[in-house]
Amino acid sequence: MQTDSNTFAKGWAPPLEGNDATAAVEWLLKFAARHRASDIHLQMESEACRVQLRLDGFLTQIGTLPAEPAKLILGRVKYLAKLKTYVESLPQDGRIAGGEVGLASDVRVSTYPAVTGEKLVMRLFYEGDQLAFDQLGFPTEVQDIIEEQLAIRSGMILLTGPAGSGKTTTIYALLQRLLDKDACHIITVEDPVERVLPGIMQTEIDLERGLTFAKALKHLLRQDPEVLVIGEIRDEETAAMALRASMTGHLVIATLHAGSCRGVVERLNALTEDPNLVASQIRLILNQRLVRRVCSNCSSEGCQECLGSGLKGRVPYLEMLQLSKLDHESMEAKRLAKLDPSFSFEQSRKYLLSQMLTKETEINRHTA
Repeated sequence: MQTDSNTFAKGWAPPLEGNDATAAVEWLLKFAARHRASDIHLQMESEACRVQLRLDGFLTQIGTLPAEPAKLILGRVKYLAKLKTYVESLPQDGRIAGGEVGLASDVRVSTYPAVTGEKLVMRLFYEGDQLAFDQLGFPTEVQDIIEEQLAIRSGMILLTGPAGSGKTTTIYALLQRLLDKDACHIITVEDPVERVLPGIMQTEIDLERGLTFAKALKHLLRQDPEVLVIGEIRDEETAAMALRASMTGHLVIATLHAGSCRGVVERLNALTEDPNLVASQIRLILNQRLVRRVCSNCSSEGCQECLGSGLKGRVPYLEMLQLSKLDHESMEAKRLAKLDPSFSFEQSRKYLLSQMLTKETEINRHTA
């Protein structure tokens, strides 16, 4: 059988002859890995299966698969991920060992029933993709302030930004920097652990067993950590535990969903009854996005490496708030409107454009 000829990517020709699902799955994963896709989307429809890759944050249609071989491919993926192959009416989550499909890292698998048929998403991870602190692409002045704050073993460093904005990559880079400069006991609580970091005690919450962020933190504080990483502060109990940890001589690094640096303060205030405590513990807030980087191979002209887009890879677009004494006083008095970023999105825009790292249209997508 042949695939749809109306495709967006050159080289799209998965082996479907003989309905060999094993070969087709491996080909699909390696094709995605060659283009450094973060996710593969397979959406069953009435007569075909739509195939999309998430490339540098953008969902890009690659082609379609005929319905019958597509069902065999979905079944093979579910089998490898140790899911129930006969179940299509309930969501399932699993993981494929990289070695089983010729990849260096595991593949996370999620299925979900949709009205047109089953939807399957595979998340890919890449060995060596973890960036060092000085490879994150932060301006020098931002790097210097973060370095100063990492040296203080108390208080809170908070990160915010939408899903897929690089928060986990940034946190892992900060932790590696801590280890490189001064060996210390670092414990993380994540959902899930995306990459294993040697020298760090990483733990994963498990809601089915009742292991929430708050419950994990309660016990992990007895494990003598110097630095505590919280995947996300979601509720009042987790916020209280995080604040308690920062008060008792621990550096707490965490994420919290908000739209701005000021929004982080507002959100944390909403999760606690003591705004003075929040004011006393927050030291630094980073609010980041990722914008696509100008392709280094063709300088934005468009080539096979970037699939003709002129953009390949991503670079952070951010604002930062380093809390001063006056900021703390404003927070205690609930005058949050006075909290202005130490490094603004406008400064970030000027930096990225002056270094020709991205295009203005890319930045505008995050400011509209």
